[in-house]
Amino acid sequence: MGVITYESENAFVIPPARLFKAFVLDSDNLIPKVEPQAIKSTEIIEGNGGPGTIRKITFSEGHRPHSYLKQAKHRTDVLDPENFTYSFSVIEGDALFDKLEKISTETKIVASPDRGSIVKTTSKYQTKGDIQLPDEQIREGKEKASRLFRAVEAYLVAHPDLYN
Repeated sequence: MGVITYESENAFVIPPARLFKAFVLDSDNLIPKVEPQAIKSTEIIEGNGGPGTIRKITFSEGHRPHSYLKQAKHRTDVLDPENFTYSFSVIEGDALFDKLEKISTETKIVASPDRGSIVKTTSKYQTKGDIQLPDEQIREGKEKASRLFRAVEAYLVAHPDLYN
């Protein structure tokens, strides 16, 4: 098994506590609302929302550029609201492309000097055997995550009274 690691860092205008509440703690409700063309629904199928919880993510039909993606299962590995840290693993589903054992993502939200946030993300793609994963597939996954964060940011800017 090989491991491919990618890191990213993005700035947002929303403070860490508010962004964490919206994007992590209320993601099951908010993400399908702000990005319905990507995520049709999320549902907890095991657990209480904390570490060990399994969620089924159902992608919207015709989701571009990946119309073949139908669903994925995520397991919450770490949930630390005090430190704005969240880790999860994609453990099943089309997003693994039959080439991956799992995708683990660690996200840490920290304050930026301008009272916004910096979201630091590390993703580890654990391949089956010696399979090579095209950079394009990994880049598309990173772009999708960034679009979700940007959609949440835009929603929070438009609704300044929510998630305070």
